[in-house]
Amino acid sequence: MASSSNPDTMDTDPPGLSIAVERNPPESRLVQLGVRSWPKWGCPTGKFPVKFDARQTCYLLKGKVTAHIKGSTERVEFGAGDLVVFPKGLSCTWDVAAAVDKYYKFDSS
Repeated sequence: MASSSNPDTMDTDPPGLSIAVERNPPESRLVQLGVRSWPKWGCPTGKFPVKFDARQTCYLLKGKVTAHIKGSTERVEFGAGDLVVFPKGLSCTWDVAAAVDKYYKFDSS
């Protein structure tokens, strides 16, 4: 692991790279975002490394995931009914406890 000579960077979480989970957003929010017009994707149970080269927003129709953020002790759990945002540049491992089916959208910026 790389060391840092700056004591202000003791925190292991990359700055600004955290997963945001909105639990059970109202249908009006999903309509506003146009979620049901987004592409769909799914995966079986298992562990998968994931790197986000662009910001992704997704809405899980089914599934249960624990994401382990690379270089951090942070774990984020999300599942069916959650709206989740992954920032550009984030690397994590998905530990999928129940198969995932989701709508997703990558931001172009």
